[in-house]
Amino acid sequence: MSKLIHIQLLRALAALAVAFLHAQHDAADLAARLGFTFSPLDNFPWMAGVDVFFVISGFIMVYTSRDLFAAPSGRGIFLARRIARIVPLYWMVTTLYVVAALVVPVLVHGGLPSVWAVIASYLFIPFDRPGPIQPIYSLGWTLNYEMFFYALFAFVLVLRGRVALLVLAGALISFTLIGRVASLPQPFAFWTDPIILEFAFGIGLGWLRVQGVTLAFFWRALLAIAGVALLAGNVLGPPSEIGAIRFVAWGVPAALLVAAASLGPERPASANWLTRFGVRVGDVSYAIYLIHPFVMRSLSEAVARSGWGAVLGPWGFFALVLSGTLAASFAVHLWFERPVTAWLRRRLEPVRQHG
Repeated sequence: MSKLIHIQLLRALAALAVAFLHAQHDAADLAARLGFTFSPLDNFPWMAGVDVFFVISGFIMVYTSRDLFAAPSGRGIFLARRIARIVPLYWMVTTLYVVAALVVPVLVHGGLPSVWAVIASYLFIPFDRPGPIQPIYSLGWTLNYEMFFYALFAFVLVLRGRVALLVLAGALISFTLIGRVASLPQPFAFWTDPIILEFAFGIGLGWLRVQGVTLAFFWRALLAIAGVALLAGNVLGPPSEIGAIRFVAWGVPAALLVAAASLGPERPASANWLTRFGVRVGDVSYAIYLIHPFVMRSLSEAVARSGWGAVLGPWGFFALVLSGTLAASFAVHLWFERPVTAWLRRRLEPVRQHG
């Protein structure tokens, strides 16, 4: 199993939180169509799973790239790994979305995208549009931030570890400040949103881990409890009011959770079946995040048209789409994501040079 077992478990929970949120919305839509009453559990900010992912990303980039700083081939290796990991599955779901918009428009929202919207989406370029700045497959907005962060990370890899991370954290803070005081056009306004500071939280935690800093179980448990309590309390207002303070309202609790998961032993002395299953779900978390809308929307239409909605009810449908999402995610991970990532890495990753 993964050495970072607790990070994998946290990844699983973060992905399932986002899927849980969207499953509730689909269940509510189905209930309205069938005349049922369904009240989503909206008191908890499930979308904060994305913020957990951003902090984890900052941590993982430092932890897994610790031997690439100032290395002759470090930048090429890093970019090859990131492209192989992120691009294939995202391009697949983007292509599926375009095909669905053309063939089965009832399954998608927003109508037929423009040619520029499609091109920009494939290239991870935020483009100006009415409403939220999102690619045509809306969940890809997080990957637009991820790829921006990877580009910055690759830029500083020519420097030695501590200096590189200080420069990177300083750049994230500086970009945020510039975005707050200047009226920037897109995509610069998108790239300077304060949410990018969540990567900086992860960078700090990654550096602590690389330096060998660990915490006793009591303190990690306290951090985890504080993180969940801050999210559950929603002390800074409902999601519609978070806006520019999201990195505080959700990013800080996310950082507490990642600290609890990352600053302990790499793996427990033993792991039961539930832990092992949770780690496997963490392995497929990227697939869960990207494909769950396809599974949920398809099942929603199938259930509504077949008449099974009246039998299942909203909560039965809710259980069906979550289990269907897990099954589909494991299949996509095993038969597409993992082999394609390995194939692409072999072709993109340069031979390691030793300086």
